[in-house]
Amino acid sequence: MATCRGVDVSVYQPAQDWKARKAEGVVFAFVKASEGEHTHDARFGEHITAVIDAGLVPGAYHFGWPNQSAATEAANYVAAVKPHAGPGFVHWLDLERRSDGANYAGVTAAGILSYATGWISAVQAAFPGQRVGVYTSGSDLAAGHAPAAAPLWYPAYPWPGAATYAQAEAHVQPVPAGRTPLFWQFTSTPLDRSICYLSESALRAWAAGTETDVPLTAEDISKIATASAKAVLTLDGVIAAPADAPDAKTNAYWALQSYIKDTNARLRAVQATEAAQGAAITQLAATIAAFDKTVDPAALVVSVTAAIEAAVAKVVVHLDTTA
Repeated sequence: MATCRGVDVSVYQPAQDWKARKAEGVVFAFVKASEGEHTHDARFGEHITAVIDAGLVPGAYHFGWPNQSAATEAANYVAAVKPHAGPGFVHWLDLERRSDGANYAGVTAAGILSYATGWISAVQAAFPGQRVGVYTSGSDLAAGHAPAAAPLWYPAYPWPGAATYAQAEAHVQPVPAGRTPLFWQFTSTPLDRSICYLSESALRAWAAGTETDVPLTAEDISKIATASAKAVLTLDGVIAAPADAPDAKTNAYWALQSYIKDTNARLRAVQATEAAQGAAITQLAATIAAFDKTVDPAALVVSVTAAIEAAVAKVVVHLDTTA
């Protein structure tokens, strides 16, 4: 499986020689930008400017306090990041319980999910077309704290002490709570190190939002075909390859691949629509709150989003039971 390498830093790390890191094979770097409703990381500007100058895939993260306002925290993060967040910038919500539990105190699992959903929606609205994901643990995933659709950056350290990129790349890809992470942070020694389960070119395309298909190797296609070709190829609307098409001569699973590409394109359209709707809901909530000071815009976004998700879930259940 293709992978690429990265690190993340905060105020606790000194200035890095990012060009040297790039020469060592580092492709991406994520930097802490903010925490809670008001705190900015003191070294964020220094770190992120150097990351961008070195030509790495840049990103930032916000340490969340789910027992505070998602809207206020998102605004805090946006203010810190906006001067630096151009095309290809990746945004992360760091959703993890502090050792003393202070940031989770008094909030239920449903409340944490609502907070995360509201934060991600607000940041997505502030940076349309840019990727927004969640960094969270296996226990948080099992508790249902993270939105299912958000890209996942997962921390888990199977080796004591320092670990190498080669060890992580040779290790089986983790699947916490049935989720497949796009990024895996596998050690914190001597720095927080992660791998991404994309090649460098695929990661850059993903970060830029320009990729349309996940590349399929012959091995990938064979595995997919073994599990699902019989069902997929009987569906109406699968396009048969023209007899003289080069792909038909070299790829026995042309029809299956065409189906997957079409499905992927439809998924991208749905994701774009979902992001636009999330931005519209956030803007509408802000407009309502401007006229009615008793309205909490973040709570309203969460309420509307939850209602939409509940309605969609009912439709899915109905389809499942009538299929």
